[in-house]
Amino acid sequence: MAENTYKTYTLPNGIRLIHREKKGEIAHLVLLMGTGSRDELSTENGLAHCVEHMIFKGTENHKAYHILSCLDNVGGDLNAYTTKEETCIQASFLKPYYKRSLNLFADLAFHSIFPANELEKEKDVILDEINSYLDSPAEEIYDVFEDIVFASHPLGRNILGTTELVKSFTRDDILKFRQHNYSTDQMVIGSIGDIRFEEFVKLATRYFGDEPAHLIHNKRSPFNSYRPQQVVIERNNHLSHCMIGGIAPQYNHPQKMPYILLNNILGGPAMNSRLSLNIREKYGFAYTIESQYNAYSDIGLISIYMGIDPDSLERAIKLVYKELDKLMQQKLGTLQLFHAKQQLIGQVVLGYESGMNELLSTVRSVLMDEDIEYLSDIVRLIEAVDADAILEAANKVFEKNQMSTLIFKSESA
Repeated sequence: MAENTYKTYTLPNGIRLIHREKKGEIAHLVLLMGTGSRDELSTENGLAHCVEHMIFKGTENHKAYHILSCLDNVGGDLNAYTTKEETCIQASFLKPYYKRSLNLFADLAFHSIFPANELEKEKDVILDEINSYLDSPAEEIYDVFEDIVFASHPLGRNILGTTELVKSFTRDDILKFRQHNYSTDQMVIGSIGDIRFEEFVKLATRYFGDEPAHLIHNKRSPFNSYRPQQVVIERNNHLSHCMIGGIAPQYNHPQKMPYILLNNILGGPAMNSRLSLNIREKYGFAYTIESQYNAYSDIGLISIYMGIDPDSLERAIKLVYKELDKLMQQKLGTLQLFHAKQQLIGQVVLGYESGMNELLSTVRSVLMDEDIEYLSDIVRLIEAVDADAILEAANKVFEKNQMSTLIFKSESA
């Protein structure tokens, strides 16, 4: 696989630049900031997400309408999101609009004014987002499960915050949170597009280079107090919803790939995952059954979700553990391992067809101070995994007495 290499540059204020030249009409741009909901105090829960919303509500240079129209008017796509550890602004656009996009990103990142009247309106939008999420138990259960697993730790808090806290936020709260948590040396600007690296650096320097260095040395509290929990919550739902999972390796773990492959075999996106074949297809128990591996900077979580008829819940849980036992006791055969690797490689390559997916993954690696992994590197890492490594990974994360369970139990059960 022929690949153009990424080139990097660090501005005097600590902001890191990374760019890969790629021929074509479409360009992708990302500004990733190492601040998320785990950086909030308990009284600030939801502020990082609120900041992400409010940066679009006006700057020293532009009103909200002009911000939202800046790329939309030329067919571009502008978006943002907040996670537990990051805030991201991203855009895809036609290649003549690099200058416009970088100018916009700098305006949003450093010159937003967070007008108080807009905050009151945007709080209503966020409250609607919270209520929409609460109306969907299949979404809510993921956050409640993390709250149980990461009990009394910032990683367990919901990114959206609570209704009470969101209602209480003021403009001063936002300004203080931004001042205390957004550091220039924890910002990475990434790009893929048909522009020379030297020109990209020149433009980024023009719009970001004059910003003063703002270095913050807040240390995140590590999570090291996991205790397995078994929780059942009565809900007035037609379906029962269930999460099963436990602690897994962190983002930069040197042996992370076996866990990624293990998760893909168990309940990844393919219809022939073990959970899908042996619970959904064989017994028709669950419309949705899947597993996820979320890797944070210092800890990871592997979890299984299923939405299921209440009468089938207990049997389905037993079947889940039966599949976990198989992975812990039976080494994958040569052909099974080959097909599992080819499936994951295909999924990764297809995902990288979207330049934005590739860029987000690469920029996150830079933010985490990891080496840049090209597609060919990822393929080599997948191909290097052997059956012993998958068996070892399964035994480390699927031990039954180390698994937590959360059930939203239908009251009709």
